[in-house]
Amino acid sequence: MAESHKCQICGKPATVHLTQISGNKIQKFDLCDECAKEKGITDPDGFSLGEIKAGLSGAHKHAHAESVSCGECGFSAKDFKKLGHFGCPSCYEYFSPIITPMLQGMHKEAEHKGKIPQRSLARLSLKKKITLLEDQLDDAVSEERFEDAARLRDELASMRASLEDQLS
Repeated sequence: MAESHKCQICGKPATVHLTQISGNKIQKFDLCDECAKEKGITDPDGFSLGEIKAGLSGAHKHAHAESVSCGECGFSAKDFKKLGHFGCPSCYEYFSPIITPMLQGMHKEAEHKGKIPQRSLARLSLKKKITLLEDQLDDAVSEERFEDAARLRDELASMRASLEDQLS
């Protein structure tokens, strides 16, 4: 028996099924006739999968946000929704009320954090361990646990030498 799909917006039985393939990721959207018409899907030139995805993630349209246009290039919210890209770098500031909820719905964050290169990550981890050992050494000395302090001192010397090797 065929699997029954429900509209991802209203929960009614879905009759429109969209599949978007981007790179190696597949995203599927199931919509009822009414929601498909509301989103303009019956008109191939009138809809954007990004807009549908944003609508599914809870990003709601606001009248003020819809009337925003870029002060630099004049690009409008309607242009963005139709074309799926901005007219200039300043558009990101002018359209932040529209794109921030969309990004938060599509990704974990609205701001790209980047990645740390593996070599830098290893150095950062080693520096954190050194800081932790220094704190433990201070505690051992203040509590007069001299055997522990000597062990921690030797371990610190070894880690510092390892860090020096990585930096050179």
